[in-house]
Amino acid sequence: QVQLVESGGGLVQAGGSLRLSCAASGSIFSINAMGWYRQAPGKQRELVARITSGGGTNYADSVKGRFAISRDTKNTVNLQMNSLKPEDTAVYYCYAEGVTYVSGTYLPNSWGQGTQVTVSS
Repeated sequence: QVQLVESGGGLVQAGGSLRLSCAASGSIFSINAMGWYRQAPGKQRELVARITSGGGTNYADSVKGRFAISRDTKNTVNLQMNSLKPEDTAVYYCYAEGVTYVSGTYLPNSWGQGTQVTVSS
């Protein structure tokens, strides 16, 4: 089981910025894609952003032009969040897709514990 550790959440005013980071631990050979989901009270969990090992990206329509996802290494992913809105308030979960360990073990999907992002009006 992969361990995904998130950091960077917090409380900001509307219009402010936060940068989320996530690191996968373990003897990992490769990760096909990483990204971020979020879930707000009373809402379904939604995919915010995703980036593949080849650099391709996907964004939710609600965050296009405001958020940017990147990978520093094959085991890390970042989410730069700008121009934050109160509706961005949610628990953000790091996601890893297609994790291959050095041993050859393969995990299709893994999630972190989540980090709270709160945007005040």
